[in-house]
Amino acid sequence: MNILVAGDFVPRFRVKELTEAGNYVFFDEAKAVTSQMDYSIINFESPVVVGDATPIVKTGRNLKCHPNTMKAVVYAGFNCVTLANNHFYDFGDKGVSDTLKACGDNGIAHVGGGMNLNDAETVLYKQIGTEILAIINFCENEWSIATETTGGSAPLHLIHNVNHIKEARNKADYVLVIIHGGTEQYQLPSPRMKETYRFFVEQGADAVVNHHQHCYSGYEVYQGKPIFYGLGNFCFDKNAPNNHLWNEGYAVEITFETDGVSFRTWPYIQCSENPQVHFLDDTSAFENKLNELNNLIADDTALQESFQKMARNKSFMQFLEPYSNKNKFVKILKSRGLLPSFLDRKRKNAILDVFRCESHKDVMFELLK
Repeated sequence: MNILVAGDFVPRFRVKELTEAGNYVFFDEAKAVTSQMDYSIINFESPVVVGDATPIVKTGRNLKCHPNTMKAVVYAGFNCVTLANNHFYDFGDKGVSDTLKACGDNGIAHVGGGMNLNDAETVLYKQIGTEILAIINFCENEWSIATETTGGSAPLHLIHNVNHIKEARNKADYVLVIIHGGTEQYQLPSPRMKETYRFFVEQGADAVVNHHQHCYSGYEVYQGKPIFYGLGNFCFDKNAPNNHLWNEGYAVEITFETDGVSFRTWPYIQCSENPQVHFLDDTSAFENKLNELNNLIADDTALQESFQKMARNKSFMQFLEPYSNKNKFVKILKSRGLLPSFLDRKRKNAILDVFRCESHKDVMFELLK
């Protein structure tokens, strides 16, 4: 069986206008690709919201979309949406319920999201021909995670995830794990991601696919099973359309057979000059860039050094300072070294210990919630 997995779909700006008008021309080329597959899956990044709904309080923007968005999924030839992502609960249980209803109304299967944690974590089993494919979907822990009593997405939870992989291994011919996570705008996995995704293969996954970073990453074959560390945006328009990291990506065709797993990448450019997903005719330049990433992923030392360099350039430390980095005057003073840091070595060590120690982290999470 051959399965297509695509990254994030969010109808914004030009694509939003087309979608709400019932015009899905931006998916014409996608439709031609999915028609060649036995089953196709796309990450549905924003919840459907019908009528009024209150956005949840969170960091970052709250995304939502028109019910026609699910019709665009059907038009493109996708059979299933993954719902484990960091925006699925942006409009609370209302958005979850409206999305699940839109799936049902349009005959689209879903995995990774539900009205409670048990439903969200349920493995999707799909019979294709005479064989059964198990699809497991979860995401890193941000604002969308379901609980026993509220809706949302299935979480990255190592014990639960492995139990579901083992369950699927006993019930299905093939096990596909799809994860939503990683550092935005960074084209490599963290060393933790590499170790964890390899562990999922060791526990029985036949293929592991990741998306979320708004840029594509590389892949590796581990114990004969492919691991894709980032597909990039599949259809996600933005105000500044000419950004190659944002606009370039690939869908992956995975072929499961009794004697092994093979794959093919489908590189594209999305929502650049035109609001569409355009698959590349000449993929040589893209494949060269992909191979560069693959070589870095294969080298543990280079991967660690790259991650450390990226982390030092991230602005997360601003959240620990007593002033806001949103004030332009503060940003200017900070950039010129005229604003002192309140985080001395002793305080940084105390913060490090809270984040590093599991028991300390448990307490801090509870206090912050």
